[in-house]
Amino acid sequence: MKKENRKMAQQRRARERRKKERIRKLKKLLIIAIPCLAVIILITAIALSSRSSSGDSSSADTAAEDTSAADASDTGINDTDSPSYSTDTSLTVESGDTVNIDYVGTVDGVEFEGGSTNGSGADLEIGSGSYIDGFEDQLIGAHPGDTVDVTVTFPEDYGVDELNGKEAVFTVTVNGIYE
Repeated sequence: MKKENRKMAQQRRARERRKKERIRKLKKLLIIAIPCLAVIILITAIALSSRSSSGDSSSADTAAEDTSAADASDTGINDTDSPSYSTDTSLTVESGDTVNIDYVGTVDGVEFEGGSTNGSGADLEIGSGSYIDGFEDQLIGAHPGDTVDVTVTFPEDYGVDELNGKEAVFTVTVNGIYE
């Protein structure tokens, strides 16, 4: 009887060791697999987001509502990582063109929050009406490389107390025209 008990105890301990070894291997696998899976999901989400934002300007405009950005910063065509616009200075901005611009906005000579591209560039379709009334029209006739002072008046109900009804001057640099 003692031999049987001893043998059963050895078998039980062997099963427990195998179980602990399987759990250890599973933990090791999860420690590697979970971060890898998270990275894959993140990359997929970024890829899908960039595809949808380059083709759907209305959703990008909604997501970009910042103090003055609602009317003066994002048209939803932003793809400044790989500019495919022309910097040929013989080209002229016309209605319907998509241009890449940088700008700095001021009210009473003072820059205001959200009124600048900070050098990152913004794409704008001339005539789309996505910027403050009159902004786009004042860029017509400019050439890539030109700097234009655009004077506009924020609507009374713009939504930002410091800007409601105020006249602003945007110093706009035309980086290029998409062809």
